[in-house]
Amino acid sequence: MASGNDICRMSAVKLAKAIKKKELSPVEVTKAMLARMEQLEPKLHAFNIPTPDYALKMARKVEKAIMAKEDVGPAAGVPVSVKDLICTKDIPTTSGSIAYKDFVSDVDDIVVERMRRAGAVILGKTNVPEFGYSGASHNPIFETTRNPWNLERSPGGSSAGSGAAVASGMGPWTLGSDGGGSVRIPACFSGIYALKASMGRVPLWPGTRDERYPGVSSWEALECIGPMTRTVADAAFMMSIIAGPDMRDQRSLPKLETDWNKTIKGDIKGLRVAYSPDWGYAAVDPQVRDVVGKAVKVFEKELGCKVEIAHPGFENPYGAFWGLVACETDLKGMRAMVAKHGAKMTPHLVEFITRPWQAEDFTNAIMVRKGVVNKMAAFMQKYDLLLTPTLACPPFGLHIQGPEKIDGRMVDRFEWLNFTYIMNMTGQPAASIPAGFTRDGLPIGLQIVGRHLDDPTVLRASACFEAVRPWADKWPPMLAEMGL
Repeated sequence: MASGNDICRMSAVKLAKAIKKKELSPVEVTKAMLARMEQLEPKLHAFNIPTPDYALKMARKVEKAIMAKEDVGPAAGVPVSVKDLICTKDIPTTSGSIAYKDFVSDVDDIVVERMRRAGAVILGKTNVPEFGYSGASHNPIFETTRNPWNLERSPGGSSAGSGAAVASGMGPWTLGSDGGGSVRIPACFSGIYALKASMGRVPLWPGTRDERYPGVSSWEALECIGPMTRTVADAAFMMSIIAGPDMRDQRSLPKLETDWNKTIKGDIKGLRVAYSPDWGYAAVDPQVRDVVGKAVKVFEKELGCKVEIAHPGFENPYGAFWGLVACETDLKGMRAMVAKHGAKMTPHLVEFITRPWQAEDFTNAIMVRKGVVNKMAAFMQKYDLLLTPTLACPPFGLHIQGPEKIDGRMVDRFEWLNFTYIMNMTGQPAASIPAGFTRDGLPIGLQIVGRHLDDPTVLRASACFEAVRPWADKWPPMLAEMGL
């Protein structure tokens, strides 16, 4: 009989199979997760809205259906957490802001609908920086989420609590969202896997918007919802549930004519792979360069790829990215929010909202984006995959937005994100995969980028790397110290 600790270390794929075979019950699994949450949450603060009673109610309903031999979904009884920017119709979606502290959506986001239909059990909502406008892990209304690998470091954001939860075994997978790297950032800092699929591959609706709470909407031209998991197989499993078109999302793509669970099969021998260690302009921490460089060699020496160092050739679009974010922001509504709540909001967010944006800022951002897309399209005609570091630095301290200096160079507070947001500008599929650790045991990630719409190759390459450099058995030392 599996112990609670054994259950919490199982993948979603394994849990789903065990529940289907009645080797484990949904209630047993949920209780194991809730017990771990009770032990870890006082230290990690991954869940800003835990829902233990709600989870048990869902688990009992699924268990009853299984015992009655009714049809249940593929994820029946498997626990999942939901980022607190993704709408849930009967659980608050606060977005980490005083302005939304009482907000409960009238509808589920499409991905929540689909996970419910698949039989997953919702453990609660996971913590985020305010409205997701940050790659860090703190907000004005909840306790700061901490990195399981070092409690004095950030687990990254904006899917901050999601990364910490999966990394510490409080559920095998989680729903995150990514507008500039927000599933890949915490995956990198927390030592797990995450996939930002092609733009439109996973439908996004409704986002955080409601007539009762004006001012915020999703970054529809940049954002994607995606899986954060301990294994590549679990990411493919979640994609089999949440991907596919929906008429409510005008950008959603037609159904991919493949079995997501089979995309991870096969090898990548002979693929042409570009490695850009710094885009040709970005500051990168030496330890990141070293660890990622060694991971890249695995593709050449062990996976049979043809690897060469190359850069797409675009100039640094950092300022343009923030112009795109502003384009996707209801500045009028959010400025009204600042007028009402500004003293209790995150300072850099208030600064961003109240900046005197001009029309040329927006049109320039759009033109720069077109240039980046064109450069990348030409570049990817030569290569099947592109590899980069996921982030330019290792996990940093709490309550800052990013380091001021990387490899001896002064940088803006978000320039450590130079590798992730590019893929939101181009819409290409991109994953963050654990590549190794710093000298003091902090995770470092490798970003695997595919051609336009080629999600399957990103997943297959991820699975091939995982097979020769597995990480799912590596857990933060704090768990052993706590007997978990």
